[in-house]
Amino acid sequence: MLNLLLLGTSACHLCEQAEEIIAAYLADNAGLAVESVDIALQEQWQGRYALRIPVLYHANSQKDLGWPFDQAQVEAFIKGLPPGLGS
Repeated sequence: MLNLLLLGTSACHLCEQAEEIIAAYLADNAGLAVESVDIALQEQWQGRYALRIPVLYHANSQKDLGWPFDQAQVEAFIKGLPPGLGS
C-alpha cells in the first residue's frame, strides 16, 4: 500500500479542491491511502509548507506535489515515485 499525506489547513478552499481531486483519483486506484494533515496542528510542517498548501507528500521519498495540481498531475506524481518505497 502506498501512503501519502495531504498537507493543508482547515477552512482552506484550495485544500478542499485538492481533496476532491485526490478523492476522484482514489476512486479509480486501489492500494493508495491519503491522510489529511492540518499543518496548523503540526509544527514540523508549518515552516516548510505554510505558504505552499495544499501539498501532496510522500514521506519515504520526501517528494511532494504542491498546488496547483489536477488529477493527471497527481497520477504522474504517484507513478514517478521510486518503486519499493510503499508507505
